[in-house]
Amino acid sequence: MDRVMKLASQKAVVIFSLSSCCMCHTIKRLLCELGVNPAIYELDEEPRGREMEKALAKLLGRSPPVPAVFVGGKFVGSTDKIMSLHLGGKLTPLLKEAGALWL
Repeated sequence: MDRVMKLASQKAVVIFSLSSCCMCHTIKRLLCELGVNPAIYELDEEPRGREMEKALAKLLGRSPPVPAVFVGGKFVGSTDKIMSLHLGGKLTPLLKEAGALWL
């Protein structure tokens, strides 16, 4: 869990993902199209990815735990939460506040 939290706080936006997950792809695409350059950790490609996936599942209380989006070092949510924030006009201000956007 320490590794996950350390990685989550190293950049303004961090996404924990699986390369084969369509919902993960959707969130990565959305954030990139908004102009964000997130740190992306593909858990199925990381040497300690399985360990991180278990830590995320424990932290978030759900399985699978991806996509898991952290903004400003804090867990914001998965697909449903990120899309809800975006559609409600609250995602961009959150990203600006974290220093992920310079608009």
